[in-house]
Amino acid sequence: MAFLEMIDIDKAFFGKSANSKVNLYVDHGEIHALLGENGAGKTTLMNILYGIYQADGGSITLDGVLVQIKSPKDAINHKIGMVHQHFTLVPTLTVSENITLGLKSPGYPFVKRKQVDEEIRLLSERYNLAVDPTALVSSLSVGQQQRVEIIKVLYREAQLLILDEPTAVLTPQEVESLFDILKRLRAEGHSVIIITHHIAEVLSLTDRITVLRGGLKVGDVKTKETNEAELSQLMVGRRLNRMIRAKLPCTFDREGLSITAIQDAQESVGPISLEVPPGRIIGIAGVDGNGQKAFAELLLGIRKIKEGSLTLDGKNLEHLGVKQRRALGFGYISDDRLLDSLVLDMDMQENLLLTRYRGQECNHHHFIARKKLRELTEQAVKKYAIKSGSLEHPVRYLSGGNQQKLILARELAGNVKVVIACQPTRGLDVGSTEDVHKTLLELRSQGSSVILISSDLEEILDLSDNIAVMYRGTIVDVIEREGDVDLTYLGLLMAGSPARRNA
Repeated sequence: MAFLEMIDIDKAFFGKSANSKVNLYVDHGEIHALLGENGAGKTTLMNILYGIYQADGGSITLDGVLVQIKSPKDAINHKIGMVHQHFTLVPTLTVSENITLGLKSPGYPFVKRKQVDEEIRLLSERYNLAVDPTALVSSLSVGQQQRVEIIKVLYREAQLLILDEPTAVLTPQEVESLFDILKRLRAEGHSVIIITHHIAEVLSLTDRITVLRGGLKVGDVKTKETNEAELSQLMVGRRLNRMIRAKLPCTFDREGLSITAIQDAQESVGPISLEVPPGRIIGIAGVDGNGQKAFAELLLGIRKIKEGSLTLDGKNLEHLGVKQRRALGFGYISDDRLLDSLVLDMDMQENLLLTRYRGQECNHHHFIARKKLRELTEQAVKKYAIKSGSLEHPVRYLSGGNQQKLILARELAGNVKVVIACQPTRGLDVGSTEDVHKTLLELRSQGSSVILISSDLEEILDLSDNIAVMYRGTIVDVIEREGDVDLTYLGLLMAGSPARRNA
């Protein structure tokens, strides 16, 4: 008998099925992967298990006992814990305060903080989750914050851990550390469910894999009995083509984007110099937190340039704001679609309007041209294959991949000369990632200057014509793509080592 059994789970939103008769079985001491494209119903299924959503039909049993999980509190009482893709920590509180938030700690209502801190320290040492209980969450790296989330569910004595896209924001070293932690949890009898689209990681970590597609369960396989090709086929229902740039002759009669010793007013970035010719993708490699986002904001005009020059086709841009740079052909894909790119309670039409409301396309005598806006939205849905129940539904109900496609449709509309793409595939499945890569390569072939900022080295290597390595707010080297890239040299640059090229 399996530890967890979810039988014939049904769930629909606005008449659109998210889960249809889905069955999931997880054993004690098992790491189980839930694979599928964005919109396949993976997170919905786990939100039902954690009590965030209520299933329209089906049942859940734990160790053969039928259970009713109507809230996260019920899930916690049944020793189920969940680490969401977007962490739920309070940055102004300490690690210890976040972990015990909502609990009756020892000595309640007078919390014995030293005793609690010691309990958390011992728990973190037991699972090699090194973190200071007294540190403010705001001072922690993303990887450390994830450790706090894991400690939080273990502190509540969870036997089943659910992790939603756990490697999406981690460095390779942090991913390796996370996997060691999960293997240790498995060895102690915990069950782990990970929602992920990284097939290579699934094959190296898990015991069993359940694949969802279109809200249906399409596969349940033992990891040792499957391979990457089979899993890709199950996930998307077709063979995937790896997008790799082809060499292009530089035939565009434009200068492109020229960056010369720019620096922001806060001096967190720069001085940076870089040439981004038309029809080229320049990859910005580096560990997260080394000024990549500030650099992107400097280029778009969110941050002001204190020193240096920025030109597009010979025109100076330093004095121009965001609106003026957009009018000249800048498109911006933010690294955080929920925080910076979408208004979640607005629908698709309204989100597409955010950068067009002043333009003649959707502006009729200072009123929104609703008919034209709907036409443009329908065209975007068709072009980018955005899956949605209705154009009028809030975009919070779109999957991550479809939210990203909506952002691409808005930011890449019209004559785009410069594309600033920050982590454009973060948290996306393989099918959505393929679509984003295809779009960036099409823009390159049309003559756009593309700046690709990504912590995914494979993505950088596949798409970039040249690779600029960023460390502590500056470009430490630009690697010309004349042949194979020396990955050792590249890794040393990313770590801030005074590396030297191999002769």
